[in-house]
Amino acid sequence: GSYGRDTRGLIRTHQFYKVELVKIASAETSDEEHHKLTRHAEECLEGLEIPYRKMRLCSGDVGFSAQHCYDLEAWLPSTGEYREISSCSNTGDFQARRMGLRYRPKVAEEESDGDAKSKKNKKAKKPKPVFCHTINGSGLAVGRTLVAVLENYQTPEGDVVVPEVLRPYMGGLEILKRVKKD
Repeated sequence: GSYGRDTRGLIRTHQFYKVELVKIASAETSDEEHHKLTRHAEECLEGLEIPYRKMRLCSGDVGFSAQHCYDLEAWLPSTGEYREISSCSNTGDFQARRMGLRYRPKVAEEESDGDAKSKKNKKAKKPKPVFCHTINGSGLAVGRTLVAVLENYQTPEGDVVVPEVLRPYMGGLEILKRVKKD
């Protein structure tokens, strides 16, 4: 059992700071938008050069509201395993139905084209509103990303090499030196 595992520290179950990614799409584009959103999170891990894997969750592991879900898992050398760092879900119209989020599709051009006589006699019929599809995911869990950076960039001496992509934000610092106790 995993009872009591990861209840303290930076690796905690379901309790962490993160940036939430949200997209609102049509039914026709929701799968493509889900893949794009997942790719955004993957690009962050690739920029940090952290080893990771992308896992497509089976229906038994997907949350109640989601149709499709990918977990991104970063490699943590201290435990010798991959740990979830991001989760991206396509909830279809589930969330939109609960909040009444709809849009009215554009009139198709072939429907709007017609002879002048028919346009005078009747108004163009507006399409009925349809529910949006929502896609959401965690960018990267902040604490877990910090752990992944520290573990994957630590040297045998205990120093930490700053990932190249973060160096401009660290004033050009390349190595975080281990503080030696006196």
